[in-house]
Amino acid sequence: MSTEIKELLSNRFKSFEPALVDILAEIGTLKTFEEGDELMRTGQYFKSTMLIVDGLVKLYREGDEGGEFFVYYIEPGNACALSMVCASQQKTSEVMARAMTPAKAIMVPIDKMDELMLQYKSWYYFVIETYRSRFEELLTVIDAIAFKAMDERLEFYLRKQAETMGSTLLNTTHQQIADDLSTSREVISRLLKKMEQRQMISLHRNQIDLAPMVE
Repeated sequence: MSTEIKELLSNRFKSFEPALVDILAEIGTLKTFEEGDELMRTGQYFKSTMLIVDGLVKLYREGDEGGEFFVYYIEPGNACALSMVCASQQKTSEVMARAMTPAKAIMVPIDKMDELMLQYKSWYYFVIETYRSRFEELLTVIDAIAFKAMDERLEFYLRKQAETMGSTLLNTTHQQIADDLSTSREVISRLLKKMEQRQMISLHRNQIDLAPMVE
């Protein structure tokens, strides 16, 4: 049994019952990723699902012409719902995942998923909650695309980034934002300049500082 895995699970997944932590420590494998490493690729089959215990992972869709569209982040204490779905149904991934910071994940073999669901209630509820929360995030993304103008989408995106990163100072470029929102850098630059004029943000080289929201 891996003592390190057991400690990470106990710290990051506090809802897991002790017996589940023990079995995951036995069957799980700890894998480390450097910033920029790909955790999954479009068209890939899964042998494991990932429990993120450290770092930040970005999920995104890749377009036919190579463009990227941001979906959501996976933070410590969360799992990749899409890897669970694709693996359990033996389907290939339709998204990509990249480590935005150095990260660690516990890889849980897919062939153990059914057994874990049947034997451990805390795992069953964790999987269901993971599906639910990720579905809600996808609905939020769809709502933003369908019902918000690009300036509203940009503000929502920046606020969400700040919430995820735990800081109002975002290290990003206009091109990265454009890729995530599936638009051009010129459009993002123009909208950011307008936001700065309205004193909503301060622009710096490869950084954006958000002003506090006014209630």
